[in-house]
Order: sequence, then C-alpha cells, then structure tokens
Amino acid sequence: MTTEGFELGLNTFGEVATDGDRVMGDAETVRLIVEEARLAESVGLDVFSVGEHYREGFNDSATPVLLSAIATATERIRLGTSVTVLSTNDPVRLYHEFSTLDAVSNGRAQLILGRASATESFPLFGYDLADYEQLFEEKLDLFLRLQREESVTWSGTFRSPLTEQRPHPRMRPGGIPTWIGVGGSPNSVIRAARYGLPLMLAIIGGRPQRFAGHVDLYHRALEQHGHAPKSVGQHSLGLVADTDEEAVETWWRYWQPVVTQLARERGFYRPTRERYAAEVDSGALFVGSPETVAQKIATMARDLRLSRFDLKYDVMHLPRQARARSIELLGREVAPRVRELLSKEPTHV
Repeated sequence: MTTEGFELGLNTFGEVATDGDRVMGDAETVRLIVEEARLAESVGLDVFSVGEHYREGFNDSATPVLLSAIATATERIRLGTSVTVLSTNDPVRLYHEFSTLDAVSNGRAQLILGRASATESFPLFGYDLADYEQLFEEKLDLFLRLQREESVTWSGTFRSPLTEQRPHPRMRPGGIPTWIGVGGSPNSVIRAARYGLPLMLAIIGGRPQRFAGHVDLYHRALEQHGHAPKSVGQHSLGLVADTDEEAVETWWRYWQPVVTQLARERGFYRPTRERYAAEVDSGALFVGSPETVAQKIATMARDLRLSRFDLKYDVMHLPRQARARSIELLGREVAPRVRELLSKEPTHV
C-alpha cells in the first residue's frame, strides 16, 4: 500500500494519569480519554482505539460504552479497539454493542480481536484458560458469521445454539472492519489470513523487523486461501515530545516501574537503562522528537509493509500534559512527516 492510504492512530488502555502531583481518579481518567480523542481528531489523526483490561489503574473495561461517548464528542475520527478479548466475550452481545456503536458514530466503528496476553478476564467471567485456543476459534467463527450472514443458525461448545437469529441494530452489509491482533504466534497469522481479515502486529519489545517473516507468511497464506491483499498494522508504545531528551527522560520515569512489574508478573525483560536505550534506538519504543519518531515509523512501514501505525500513548501516571502534547505532535508534525517520507519511498504489499 502506498502513502495515500497510510493511517496513524492512537491506542489507550485507560491508564490513570496524573495532574501536577495528583493522581487522577478513575472517573476523571475516563473523561480525560474522551477529551484526548477529541484532541486526536482536531490534529488530524485517523483512528482512536481503546483496549480491554481488568487491572488496577486501567479504565478500559467497558470499551463500547467509552467509544460511544467518544462518538458523540467527535465527527470524523474512526473509533475502534486496540484489543477486544473475544475469548471471554459473547459474540452475540459483541455484535449488538458494535452495531450500536457503528450506528451512533455514523459508520466509524471497527475493532481488533485478540486471544488476550493478559488473562484476568478468564476467571472474572468464568472461563477456563485450558480452553484458550478453542474459545477464540469458535467465537471468531460465530462473530464473523453474524457480521457476514443475513441470519445465523449455529451450534458450538461454549454457548447455546442459534436458530435463524438476525440481531439488531443491523451492521452495514459485510460488517465493520475487523482486524486480528497478533503478538507473535504464526498460527494467529494464518488464522487471520484464512478468514481474510487484516492483521495488527502488537510489537512491544525487541526489533520490530523480526516480524517481517510473519508478514511474509500472512501474504502467502492470504493468497493460498484465495483472498486479496489485506492491510497490516503495527501497535507499539511511545511518547512524542519537543526534543529527544525530553521524550526519553519523561517516558523512562513512568515506563520503568510498569515494566519492572511486568518482569515480576510475566517474565518480561528487566528494564535497565541500557535495554531502554536499545529499545528507543532500534527496538519497539517510539520515543523522541517528531522527526525521530517519524523517521522510525516510516522505516517500520517500509520494512513491514504497513498501512497503519498505532501509538499507545498512555502509561501509568504519565502526566496529562505530556499525554496531550504527544497527541498534538503526533497529529500535527509526525503524521505529515511520515507521509512525506513514504511518498519518496513508498511501501508496497
């Protein structure tokens, strides 16, 4: 895909912000996210996405509700999820939620479906982690049938059967844009291709170029299953500030405690300054001035043949002022610079 179709967006997990020396409350942070989505639209960004988590300090657990609030505060920006944990959602309820969001937003809804890297939703909603793979496969099949068929008769293992069900409000013909989120599993890449769905790569550590093989696999599998080429996107973390030094020091202050906790919980790498510098320089952190971040995004777009890049801009306790400035710079300076760079050396599928 060439630069004309390249999209830049934002991801939030609803992480609690700070205002001066004060940690903002959950409700304040929810309202802040609506403000930030409005800001993202005003600076020309293409997509605003909200995650789905069930952890202390995260406020994205009722994603369709939050996106509907954003829909009433915006007019143009497309609205979606950075991850919807399909395995612990009911596909029928999910259809109703997102068909309603699509109606409220006048056709701006989309979503990214994932199996979940954080698994708190499994015990919360009474699912067994032993069924991790089977839950996702069965529910994906049903959700896509609900989108693509006029009425659905279906039976499976994990929910009651359906007989000629036609849920309302109806989605647009063919359903809404639905991506598959992949954190590294080749099987997930092949699944996305088998269903003819676009692919979102969640790259949160290491050199992003190591996913080039996944992109090659995806395009080969699309062709084998008789599908036309589809979009590939990248989700990564980062911060844009006026200077490289400001961005690097600000992000380190708030990112380091989060990754230290992840290292204890999930075996994530220990965040030393040396590892941090490597991630900023050539890894999966997009931290720096507008020119630095734009150059890095353009490089990834060419190397991975991307048509979309989403920046996860919030991290626990990051000041609201830094969040807002990052959004402003991404839209007003990074996005046009990326498109300029890609126009000189476009990416092709």
